[in-house]
Amino acid sequence: MLAPPQPAPILSIRGLTKTYASGFQALKGVDLDIRKGEIFALLGPNGAGKTTLISAVCGIVTATSGTVTVAGYDNVADYRRTRAMIGLVPQELSTNAFEPVISTIRFSRGLFGKPPNPAHVEKVLRTLSLWDKRNSRIMELSGGMKRRVLIAKALSHEPDILFLDEPTAGVDVELRRDMWEMVRALRETGVTIILTTHYIEEAEEMADRIGVIDKGELILVEEKKTLMAKLGRKQLVLHLREPLAAVPDALAGQPLELAQDGHDLIYTFDAQAEETGIPALLKRLADLGIDFKDLQTRQSSLEDIFVSLVRPRS
Repeated sequence: MLAPPQPAPILSIRGLTKTYASGFQALKGVDLDIRKGEIFALLGPNGAGKTTLISAVCGIVTATSGTVTVAGYDNVADYRRTRAMIGLVPQELSTNAFEPVISTIRFSRGLFGKPPNPAHVEKVLRTLSLWDKRNSRIMELSGGMKRRVLIAKALSHEPDILFLDEPTAGVDVELRRDMWEMVRALRETGVTIILTTHYIEEAEEMADRIGVIDKGELILVEEKKTLMAKLGRKQLVLHLREPLAAVPDALAGQPLELAQDGHDLIYTFDAQAEETGIPALLKRLADLGIDFKDLQTRQSSLEDIFVSLVRPRS
């Protein structure tokens, strides 16, 4: 039985490159499709090309080569149409400090040629817990509230796609979790969300799919669950009765390492493999007279996976 055809992506990027006048190549042939209604997290170290990629899609930066289509429309030939479909929340807090919140949101809506819609503006401000601050000048708001204003501005013209460039940089943990909930709520309304982040837990918590970009190249795009299963390792941690100064020569070649000043022996294995090697390891330890008082297993985190992907390229 044939699988049903997949719907066309809402955003399609093909062969996108960006080389600056200095000769620095910020993007190197990026190909990426974004599905309507998903939360896509783009991970990468500082300087990897995350912001350049967003800027090229939004038309802020002119790509050297390649194409970007939004709902089938080219972002150069149909710039006004495609830009109106995109909301962008930049990293930097850039707003008119003396303007009341509600005036800023109304003005942003008008910039995209949208007629006044008080009901939509109110809905956006209430969704972002800004309604009570609607008449406050932006300079009077906290840093977290100012970031919410940026999101409200991006949503003012009812975009289909929302870009969040490092949305929780510099905000406290509690506000970060509030914003995660807000992003999920936005997705429920049908908005496609693409966020860049270097907070691994942000991607692990929210994303449906994850892309990893490094030195201008998109080196991996994967469903989050599949990525964790495919690249995730498990570790068996043995808490030893007596510390070891080094891994015994008799165990050389095994994926073993010592931690906690020799009190923990850590064995890394593939949980998906038919043979984990654990029974043989425990028997070998017993033969060597190495005793342990407790053991536990732990799953590698997305951070471990990210580091393993990026490290060989540095």
